Amino acid sequence: MVIYLLNFLLVAISVILTIAFFTLLERKTMASVQRRRGPNIAGIFGILQPIADALKLLMKELILPSSANLFLFLGAPLFTFFCTLLI
Repeated sequence: MVIYLLNFLLVAISVILTIAFFTLLERKTMASVQRRRGPNIAGIFGILQPIADALKLLMKELILPSSANLFLFLGAPLFTFFCTLLI
């Protein structure tokens, strides 16, 4: 059971890192097509840019309106996400 969990985590982390660096490659390619430098702020040649983007996403503040129904406010995006997975 533990081996399956570790195997799943290894695959999931590999996929997440691959997506992050393909996003960096895409941004670099679009920048070169538009004749600009692209992401180069974090690390050498922008290698740490996906990590900086992930940290920025995690540090964003969640704003909950006081008059909103919290179940609907938080549940609607999850419902939409799971519906798209079923298609």
